[in-house]
Amino acid sequence: MAVAKFDIPEMKDDIEIPKLREGAMSHIKSFPAPEKVQDFMGYPHELGEDWKERAIDKMGELLGKYRSLKVFLDACVHCGACTDKCHYYLGTSDPKNMPVARQDLMRQVYRRYFTTAGKLFPKLVGAKDLTQDILGDWYNYYHQCSECRRCSVYCPYGIDTAEITMAGREILNHVGMGQKYSNEILGKVQKIGNNLGLPGPALIDTLEGLEEDIEADTGVAVKIPLDVKGAEVLFITPSADYFAEPHVESLMGYAKVFHAAGISWTMSSHASEAGNFGLFNGNYETMRAVAMRIRDAALELGCKRIVVGECGHAWRVAYSFWNTLTGIGYGADDPFSVELQKQLDHNYPQPQHICELTNDLIKSGKIKVDPSLNDDLVVTYHDSCNVARASRMGTEPGGQFIIPRELIKSVVNNYHDMADGTIGEATFCCGGGGGVLTDDLLEVRVKGALPRATALNNVVKEHKVNFMAMICAICKAQFTKVLPMYGFDMSMVGGVHQLVSKAIKLEKAE
Repeated sequence: MAVAKFDIPEMKDDIEIPKLREGAMSHIKSFPAPEKVQDFMGYPHELGEDWKERAIDKMGELLGKYRSLKVFLDACVHCGACTDKCHYYLGTSDPKNMPVARQDLMRQVYRRYFTTAGKLFPKLVGAKDLTQDILGDWYNYYHQCSECRRCSVYCPYGIDTAEITMAGREILNHVGMGQKYSNEILGKVQKIGNNLGLPGPALIDTLEGLEEDIEADTGVAVKIPLDVKGAEVLFITPSADYFAEPHVESLMGYAKVFHAAGISWTMSSHASEAGNFGLFNGNYETMRAVAMRIRDAALELGCKRIVVGECGHAWRVAYSFWNTLTGIGYGADDPFSVELQKQLDHNYPQPQHICELTNDLIKSGKIKVDPSLNDDLVVTYHDSCNVARASRMGTEPGGQFIIPRELIKSVVNNYHDMADGTIGEATFCCGGGGGVLTDDLLEVRVKGALPRATALNNVVKEHKVNFMAMICAICKAQFTKVLPMYGFDMSMVGGVHQLVSKAIKLEKAE
């Protein structure tokens, strides 16, 4: 078990609302982005004399561009419906981690500079001048939000704290207070093509090694193709799948699915990353720059379909933003988007999630599976927040909940859901999403994982669950690091296609 330098919350039978501890997490600050990183991103690396004017100007720009932001800042009536819904508040007891209080860090400044009442009678409406102390609170607490949107499910007005967090981070970047973790990743993916900064030769070596592992284990020569022109499917997956445990087990599962179904597919060294941290920083220009690599790869390789691997926010960006950012899907009318639309096969969803593809193949009998090969496992499923609350799969409402569970149940015999209120649309975040998956925020991550750990512990006790499946790279990385601190074995964390990989039947060559 890992040793932490902070108190790990005690797991109880139920998820309890904690007593308030003012400033309990005020000491937490993620590492600031260095000058080189900020320069690449086009941001200053320190506050200048005009920082306040820059911040207010940027807030005004965002309010003008995104009507939702103004609506969310205006609409809150402090009803309290969201106060106990955030996993970070439940795990830390810091009142500024209540969604309404985290929103108010920006709302009080918005009222001071952008409303008549706030300009004339600031104290009456809770308006405050923007100071360095308030800016410091923004930096602390907007990096204690994983943008999971659970609070929005319970808000009677649908206020989305994630959009306020995203705006706050964009303003912080604009005045020179960028976060090292997210901005370094955004630099790597734009320079090299993936979040890990893995160059092409290393990627080739990694994939060849995985091919050897599959053949040694199964006796079947399953290929993981790279940069194959004319392949039917362009497959985009998070870069953690290339080398990290347990992520690689899912990558080998994807390869077995394509092989068993006889589908021509390829990955791309140019676009070797599904994840898009531009979403976390609230900068749509950056998000588009990252996503354009995928459109470029699809056009270059001539693929007819685009399939996305197990990554929560990658699927959210693909499902909700690719159409307007890049023309994958419908709506864009620039020449390259028009060309891509002619190229893609619209008999299939564009894009399509790997779970949807695999589930369809199993249900249609195009690939065979033996669920008894997973009989050593009793499985539960963690709904990743960006999939659950910001996307869909299939043609039916709720497909993002139904399809992964159908797929799991087709490859395992022993399955149990965690408690209602902790899954589906109400799922708890892993605690490491939204740019929080960095060890300088480990205390935030551990305490934010408490609600999920509690729900998992209950199903472990009641049903002897020993494996929690998920379809998000960040969730996998978070839980393998954090769950051992709650007494769980890290081996109980893995991907849905890790289960598929064990159960799938491969035909050996004669």
